[in-house]
Amino acid sequence: MSIYNVKTTKGEKSTVIIEGEIPADVFESYRGECINHLNDRVEIPGFRKGKAPEAVLFQHVPEMALLEEMADHALRENYGKIIAEEKIDAIGSPEVTITKIAVGNALGFKITTAVMPDISLPDYTKIAKEVSKKVEVVIEEKDIEDTIQALRKERALTIKGDGAKMEDITDADLPELNDGFAQSFGMFENLVELRSKIAENMRLEKEQREKEKNRLTIIEKILEGTKVEIPQILIDAELDKMLFRMKSDIEQMGLSFEDYLTHLKKTEADLRTEFTADATKRVTIELVIHAIGTKEKITPDAEKVEKEIGAVLERYKDADPQRARVYVESLLASDAVFAFLESQGK
Repeated sequence: MSIYNVKTTKGEKSTVIIEGEIPADVFESYRGECINHLNDRVEIPGFRKGKAPEAVLFQHVPEMALLEEMADHALRENYGKIIAEEKIDAIGSPEVTITKIAVGNALGFKITTAVMPDISLPDYTKIAKEVSKKVEVVIEEKDIEDTIQALRKERALTIKGDGAKMEDITDADLPELNDGFAQSFGMFENLVELRSKIAENMRLEKEQREKEKNRLTIIEKILEGTKVEIPQILIDAELDKMLFRMKSDIEQMGLSFEDYLTHLKKTEADLRTEFTADATKRVTIELVIHAIGTKEKITPDAEKVEKEIGAVLERYKDADPQRARVYVESLLASDAVFAFLESQGK
């Protein structure tokens, strides 16, 4: 018998509503780690982060903040167990509502999650065979020369220093094109090696672009013959991600997102409406890829998954390991499905 006292009901558009409780003793077990987590984040005068005594910490942090932190940890760690026990094929990020939270009590929750909807797929292997193209690229000598010329101009600009502009650079300013120029980049012994590396990078870049175009052609054709009802919760989650990325990009340019909206004479709701079609298409593609992967029993290489997870966690020190795993597994699973489809045309 489950410890979570769960009740599940079917929602609209391929969703399931899960209501239940995390027992008081299990909920309480997260107190220690959450106190440490809060202590690491809160600035308290006279103490370094993470070093304030518990009694001092709670003079600056309300008890509800701790309970909410405990709830977040408890639900993130127990969600997988709950859907596994209930045999729910959940996809995407769930919507979570806390229905009961208090010291010494069970944590009440209500979770709405999307489940894999029924998908009617066309003959995707036939489509892939018909539209997939072999990726072939040609690197022109002129492209290599143009890149080398651009490198010479950038080096001349650096030598001229502050105030110099690219349009002011003349042929007389350019460094001599010889082995010494190649060696100045610190990784080449001569000009031949520099040219070879430029050609290799160009080839890889062009191959990647052609590969992406080929994959888009394949999936677009498959979508034309696909019938599926998309859970709204997945569309909303995709819209959230799109807007978050947009906000981040704008803020990285030193601009205010609110000022940007004012300039556009639009609200965030307007953008969500405009982005809905694109979000729906993105979600549909993810569902189709997932369905093909399941049907063909395609899974990413386990060793590659672990290697990529390690790389993500190394680059993003504060990343949540579980979310990093989900991200990497999804990315590599998608790549494996596309590799399978591409192979149909060879």
